[in-house]
Amino acid sequence: MEHDLFQTLAISLGLGLLVGLQRQRDNTRVAGIRTFPLITLFGTLSGMLAQEYGGWVVAAGLISLAGIMVVANVLKSKTPPVDAGQTTEAAALLMFAVGAYLVDGQTTIAVTVGATVAVLLHLKEPLHQFVERIGEKDLAAGMQFVIVSLVILPVLPDRDFGPYKVLNPHNIWLMVVLIVGIGLAGYYAYKLFGEKAGTFLGGVLGGLISSTATTVSYARRSKKDDGNSALAALVIFIASTVSLLRIIIELSVVAPATIARVGPPLGAVFLLMAIVTAVIFFFNRNGEERMPEQGNPAQLKTALVFGAIYAAVILATAAAKDYLGSSGLYLVAIISGLTDVDAITLSTARLMNAKSIEIHNGWRIVLTAALSNIAFKGVLVGMLGGKALFRRIAVLFGISITGGLLVLWLWPAEFSLFKF
Repeated sequence: MEHDLFQTLAISLGLGLLVGLQRQRDNTRVAGIRTFPLITLFGTLSGMLAQEYGGWVVAAGLISLAGIMVVANVLKSKTPPVDAGQTTEAAALLMFAVGAYLVDGQTTIAVTVGATVAVLLHLKEPLHQFVERIGEKDLAAGMQFVIVSLVILPVLPDRDFGPYKVLNPHNIWLMVVLIVGIGLAGYYAYKLFGEKAGTFLGGVLGGLISSTATTVSYARRSKKDDGNSALAALVIFIASTVSLLRIIIELSVVAPATIARVGPPLGAVFLLMAIVTAVIFFFNRNGEERMPEQGNPAQLKTALVFGAIYAAVILATAAAKDYLGSSGLYLVAIISGLTDVDAITLSTARLMNAKSIEIHNGWRIVLTAALSNIAFKGVLVGMLGGKALFRRIAVLFGISITGGLLVLWLWPAEFSLFKF
């Protein structure tokens, strides 16, 4: 029940931010990127209160909001013009609803909403600067994500089709929404900080958006300027390290019941790569890299391609398990890791959830795919980048792959972070 309430609030906040972003871009003087989220959250919380106290709560909230809007428009018509911003008024209404909700509602929900209000009020300048930096293409990225998540997803059938009955259109597209959402968050963070993002932040954002694309971009740049190979290697390695953390996050979202066992071995490899990152970052503190232009990860074409890859991986894993047993999944992991490690990660999480494979085999399959992906990116650097960059990446990726192989070989099958 609490999970559903948080999901409702998250959707409300997201929709408010989306509409507020569009209105802010049009320089509206009534409500913008902070006010619209406050208004939608106020409406959602009023609806929650109405379930307990009756529909008059929503009516009263609507009348209050209409009153604020009327006053704002009257002030806007004044000569000279008066600042008609109403963020404070909307926040006051919302906090009143939060206080009322605390009486009979869930404290966690009230605290979360209250904290969200405080953050939105505090982030006035960063949010306004963010709006100034984005263009029409960036706004279109958000709209495309709405199509992917809120238009296409609800209409897809939630039942199994095809060979082995493993193709569920709704579940497949839900994974598409998850991956596109992570990429879009990184993309908007890139737009917020701009191409002047430092080396470390550039690698982090690259790992969130696409570590493979980041590798290709910096490898090509090093071909033209091999003297900057140390910083390029650092950015590529940071992106690959973050991509492994991204895998752990995906597993914790899709298969949370398994994270106590899949988290530690994957976390051990991540920790190794993080330590290596810290060391090379310490020795490269005097330089900064500009982040190359990033593509929009929310394009419908991109979503369709990932959906097709994910569906193909699901079929391949089902067929491999049927004909070759669990060992056949490692071959699928190696091949899938060359193209998209997210697909095999989510497919394996699905199998672990269904108890179709043992958890200790599941994390090994995912780690195999991750190591395959690292090796593939090393090959890309060798093909597209300069010799100095390739030498550095060969050492860094070699350490990572060796550490990963040792974890695959030595990690106890039944180890769990929590034992009950």
